[in-house]
Amino acid sequence: MPNRTRSQSAAPSASSGSTARRPKRRPAHEPIDDINKAIIIELQKDGRRSYTAIADAVGLSEAAVRQRVQRLIDDGAMQIVAVTDPLQLGFRRMAMVGMRIDGDATKVAEALSKLPEVTYVVQSGGSFDLLAELVCEDDDHLIEVLNKTVRVYPGVRETETFMYLRLHKESYAWGVPGQ
Repeated sequence: MPNRTRSQSAAPSASSGSTARRPKRRPAHEPIDDINKAIIIELQKDGRRSYTAIADAVGLSEAAVRQRVQRLIDDGAMQIVAVTDPLQLGFRRMAMVGMRIDGDATKVAEALSKLPEVTYVVQSGGSFDLLAELVCEDDDHLIEVLNKTVRVYPGVRETETFMYLRLHKESYAWGVPGQ
């Protein structure tokens, strides 16, 4: 799996920093307009695309595209991040952990989100209250994170760990609604 830019978060700017955390969320009452959607689609095709090429594709000036991209980043609508293959970087164990929570699942989700091994946290309906993806160096590292951090966190009643054997698909080019 080659390194690639996460299309949800791709843009040719270094101002977003190296973290994959979103700075803030766009208010629900402030929808993304059609021009911003077109910019996002262009970046999902190629996250390294120049502002000039995007400007030509969407019919704006380079400066206008640059401002819109920066606003989308600042609003948390997208981020810039290289998506890599953890195996090629030396992380030999990935797992999804389903958790049943007693009490406020949001507090547990926020705490888990701060762990460097946790790459994804979602509050869910169904059998589990939370799902968290962990990327670890090896099985011992995974066991340590589970036993010393995840399972002992207040409110975590039960966990079930799903070890990744092979990743068959990973995509961030889901487009935008209405396009």
